[in-house]
Amino acid sequence: MNDVTELKRFIGVHARILGIPQDRARDILGRVRHDEEGEPGSWAREWTAAGIELERAGKELEAGRHFNIARFPFVDGPARADAQERTVASFNRWRLGLSAGIQRLDLELPGGRMTAWAAGLDARGGELPPVLLLSGGIVSVKEQFGPIVAKASRLGVAVVAVEMPGVGENTRRYTADSHHLVGELLDALGGRADVTRTYALMMSFSGHLALRAALTDKRIRGVITAGAPIREFFTDTTWRPRIPRVTVDTLAHLTGERPDTVLEHMTGWALSEDELAALDVPLAYTASARDEIIPPGDRLLLEERVRELRLLVHDDVHGSPSHVAESRLWSLRSALEMLGGYGPQRAVLGGVLSALRTRQKITGAVARRTAVQEVGP
Repeated sequence: MNDVTELKRFIGVHARILGIPQDRARDILGRVRHDEEGEPGSWAREWTAAGIELERAGKELEAGRHFNIARFPFVDGPARADAQERTVASFNRWRLGLSAGIQRLDLELPGGRMTAWAAGLDARGGELPPVLLLSGGIVSVKEQFGPIVAKASRLGVAVVAVEMPGVGENTRRYTADSHHLVGELLDALGGRADVTRTYALMMSFSGHLALRAALTDKRIRGVITAGAPIREFFTDTTWRPRIPRVTVDTLAHLTGERPDTVLEHMTGWALSEDELAALDVPLAYTASARDEIIPPGDRLLLEERVRELRLLVHDDVHGSPSHVAESRLWSLRSALEMLGGYGPQRAVLGGVLSALRTRQKITGAVARRTAVQEVGP
């Protein structure tokens, strides 16, 4: 059972990322009183009921977003397991109604079975497309990337959305060697995409996996991430008491460790200064200045050691919930810049990003709540 007060505090960024209107989220949260398994007023039951209402109205994508939150932060019983199944089923019905050609990939890899949603695979005009690999963090399922996967043909890349070990349909255990799943996935995609030109847009803890994979797998040409743990998250014992319980409990669930030992168990997962200095691909990183999960020393270490770093810093908490739109535009534009070309798409994203920042200044949002720094190439 989770602390509902903490769940409510941390769900804000996920609801915004998913595009759930704030007033609707507020209304549903007002009905949530506890986290007892399957009971009226419980987290999973109230969010699932809201999703079913949308499902009956034929709004499959919106319904799936609500089921997604119903399973948050991880599946710990029948109610959340049901929400997880509904998340996938709603997404499947939604994608079958599109012309975007989103495919379900069930892959038998050396480390175990893995499922992905993909679009834009296979040759176009005799040339295989580069890969844009998408993944969220320890509480994020691949279905949330549906709108980006659907734009694969417009972007001119193969877009593949996956999940971290232990999340959603990825049944692997999260271990120190989990970064190998990136290479295994690229091996499986060989012949259907130009995996030698892979760009990993992987958020939070999956960003850590991407960075570790990029150290040895030269098919990864760039990493775009946000709020990824680097070193001090794993090694700074004075920081650990500040890490939210929901984060610790989720990591314990994914790794199979106990909540009271999981952070110590992960100490050896830190990236060293030498490894960061050896990183020979561009890194675009969005940081939150008031992050309650990732210590500030991790960002400083990137600035000191990474050769090709582009950094966006928001004066916000983890996930920068007040800057979701800006972070998403900046990350996607960074990915296209790494890919090279894509001038029209980059120009459009840059224009929208500029307009968004201008609107923030006009309304006084920047003066009141935002201190955005952007450095790097």
